Amino acid sequence: MSGHTVTARTSTSSAPRFFLYADSPSAPAYRTRHGVSAPGGTVHIPFFTMDAYVFRMPQASWYDGSDMTQRNRAVWTTIRRIAASDRISGLIMLGFALLGFLLANLPWTMHGFETVAEYTIGIPGTNLMLPISHWAQDGLLTVFFLMVGLDLKQELTTGSLANPKAAAVPMLCAVGGMLVPPILFVAVIGLYSQFAPPAPGSMTIATGAVVPFGTASHGWAVPTATDIAFSLTVLALFAKALPGSIRAFLMTLATVDDLLAIILIAVFFSSLNAWYWFVGIAVCAAIWYVLVRRKRVPWLVVGAVGILAWVMMFEAGVHPTLAGVLVGLLTPSREMYGEATPRAERYHDKLQPFSALLALPVFALFATGVHIGSLSLLLFVSPIVVGIVVALVVGKPLGIMLTAWLSTRFGGLSMPKELKVRDLFPAACACGIGFTVSFLIATLAYTDAELSAEARFGVLLASLLAAAVSGVLLSRQSKRYERLAQSSAETVGVHTPAIAVEEPGLLPDGTEIVSSRVFPEERIRAYRQSHPRAQDTEEQS
Repeated sequence: MSGHTVTARTSTSSAPRFFLYADSPSAPAYRTRHGVSAPGGTVHIPFFTMDAYVFRMPQASWYDGSDMTQRNRAVWTTIRRIAASDRISGLIMLGFALLGFLLANLPWTMHGFETVAEYTIGIPGTNLMLPISHWAQDGLLTVFFLMVGLDLKQELTTGSLANPKAAAVPMLCAVGGMLVPPILFVAVIGLYSQFAPPAPGSMTIATGAVVPFGTASHGWAVPTATDIAFSLTVLALFAKALPGSIRAFLMTLATVDDLLAIILIAVFFSSLNAWYWFVGIAVCAAIWYVLVRRKRVPWLVVGAVGILAWVMMFEAGVHPTLAGVLVGLLTPSREMYGEATPRAERYHDKLQPFSALLALPVFALFATGVHIGSLSLLLFVSPIVVGIVVALVVGKPLGIMLTAWLSTRFGGLSMPKELKVRDLFPAACACGIGFTVSFLIATLAYTDAELSAEARFGVLLASLLAAAVSGVLLSRQSKRYERLAQSSAETVGVHTPAIAVEEPGLLPDGTEIVSSRVFPEERIRAYRQSHPRAQDTEEQS
């Protein structure tokens, strides 16, 4: 491996999840542990690139395939490759979302789609008799929330959230990004209720129904969440040359955003039932905690406990997807029994294809598959739709940028090295992509079918607009960093910090490789001429 690259070798799982800023106290330990070699691959970081960001990729989860045919191995490798690609998996989910909206509104498909969505299956004689659309929302989406829980546990233990001081700014930005959108949403529908027909205190939605301000304001929480999967898709499509510090900032912010969204759902959208269901949840959690720490994990029993925890959560009145978060947070995030990688990380990687290619696309299909009674231009000026669009497209980046500016200007905090507040604006616009969790909250916030339908349409429209705006801004920013890198290679001396340009790649076995050009060849030659011993050391290594 040449001295001018920082290469991380990883399995075909999700995009980088755990980051350490260069000034983090955890960074030296991380370099000691992963600087020369790491389980599942090699991470080579020359000593003179330490002014660049430090990041951690998911460890490789090799599957030897001894009991599989070569063809099955190739199929599984392809599936993992697709699931691992932010670009492909995000576009698949977007395609299913648009397909669901079309199927629910085209005259020759809407009745068939509604029949499938409302078809009830489950256990007769129990509360677990739900329409297929509800199983997608409450059942399949639990897999996604399980991955969120595993991510959070790893972040809190060994990732960016393990050192709150180093991640203070993105953590605060996540809070600001969740506070401003509800304020703008309520302000917009408040203006509609005061100045738009039919009378003060009420408003008319696209279907012509008159809705009181109090009822419409129940959707205040819809535009609070960021969909990290789609945000990373936009970054993968338009921002290949951005510094890793911006990506790390976005990932830390999105992780805290997920945590806050989970708390929001648990506090505001749960109707608590009998106490004994909560005792059952605690018992399931304790059993899970013990079983996943055994040297040999009994997976059939663990799976049964996880399903039972979901049922207990459902009967307790708490949204059942939070069962995934609960058991994810109880999973070990450090190596045990001499294992190469933490169990939380391995389980996340194994669940990635199921979540990215099945759970999320099916959820998106039914979440956007709502029939809009009046598909006209009135829908685009409906107070619910306009409020959500303004809150996500304007409120999210406004809250993030304002919090970043206040915390660095008056709070005594600092941004990551070589990163200024204004550099965050394109990525902050990408945080306006709501999608998954916003769809979920829209179904929980409004009991009225028409309001829920308009809210979900507003989330879809706002997410597309935020993706378009951030795509343009990120593309321009990426090109600017490319020009800076070229200019640095031509005119700057050896000791000037370089711009890191990430170049993703893929090995034949499905292993992802991310190479980051830290120093061009000209600067390496100049460095070797002035430090002859360094070249001897490289040749010996």
